[in-house]
Amino acid sequence: MLKNILAITGKPGLYKLLSRGTNMLIVESLVDGKRMPTYSRDKIVSLAEVSMYTTGDDVSLSEVLNAVGKKYQFKAIELDAKKADNDELRAFFAEVLPTFDRDRVYPSDIRKLIAWYNLLISAGFTDFTLQEDEEGKETLAQKEEKKADKQVNVKANVKTSKSAANSVKTGVGTKRG
Repeated sequence: MLKNILAITGKPGLYKLLSRGTNMLIVESLVDGKRMPTYSRDKIVSLAEVSMYTTGDDVSLSEVLNAVGKKYQFKAIELDAKKADNDELRAFFAEVLPTFDRDRVYPSDIRKLIAWYNLLISAGFTDFTLQEDEEGKETLAQKEEKKADKQVNVKANVKTSKSAANSVKTGVGTKRG
């Protein structure tokens, strides 16, 4: 679901991807429903590509949104992010993601997370998965793992075919009869 939700630098709110053109995307604002084109010069980020810094491995935004959703029963967060001070924001985020990196996650990031979560909930989104559709396709992590496995297999096959070619050229390892 998050793959089709976009954040566009310089434009407020979030946008749903509707269509792709040659050098543009047609998007619809989740705030007011207005449709507009965005071009390649705009910096566009899919929410599926966003992650949060932690003391260990980074955590995808979908996992963070799911944690917030479970904590608040997929209802809007009552905390006013604009008026909250930095300590309140960090305390809120520590309840949701206790291992977040306090040096690299800024209060502005937490404010943006709260705004995005409330916007998604008000637009009726409660499924924050990274899956492409309801058939249960692979997550991005699973795709990356398979891609890495394929690269290893290709390298192994190339080495095997080179050694087989060398043995045929030199006559070593071939059966003579």
